[in-house]
Amino acid sequence: METDKQILREEMLAKRQALPKEEILEASECALEMIRTLAEWKNAQEVLIYWPIRGELDVRPLVTELWQRGCTVLMPRCRPDAYGEMDIACATCEDELVPGPFSIMEPDADKCPPVTDCRPDIAFIPGVCFDRLGYRLGFGGGYYDRLLATNSMAKTLKIGMSYTFQLVPELPQQPWDMPVDIICTEEELWRP
Repeated sequence: METDKQILREEMLAKRQALPKEEILEASECALEMIRTLAEWKNAQEVLIYWPIRGELDVRPLVTELWQRGCTVLMPRCRPDAYGEMDIACATCEDELVPGPFSIMEPDADKCPPVTDCRPDIAFIPGVCFDRLGYRLGFGGGYYDRLLATNSMAKTLKIGMSYTFQLVPELPQQPWDMPVDIICTEEELWRP
């Protein structure tokens, strides 16, 4: 099963990283327009969101909108001393973000202490691919599975962000895999 996941992961990442910048921006804007139609988005006060890397759908305009609305913007930060574990921290502007262990922009530990009790209204979840049941294939470290399994995420609307080509019929599942509630692509909002 892990071999199948690794092959799929490599194929999807190669395809995503080969996307021209214009196509990434166009697909991202289409996806974000769909997010903006959600009542949950309009009413959200506390949102967990990622900073895009390697051709992921670009959600940075949503981050800016959240800051402008005065919302609490939470972002994951890898724990340098614990592989597979993330802290959640609140960032109030882009100047508070620094490159983390995987060159992903994350809240600066010196400026943004970890938030111990957060219950985001929405969590935007990146992935290498998703299936029609809401399950996700990530980079293989289990970071998001651990995060999504916490009690603080129990009532959070979890939205997987991906391109249409990253939406596959079914992924191999493990007992610890945590599905998302909605998958947003440039073409649709899919509710498993």
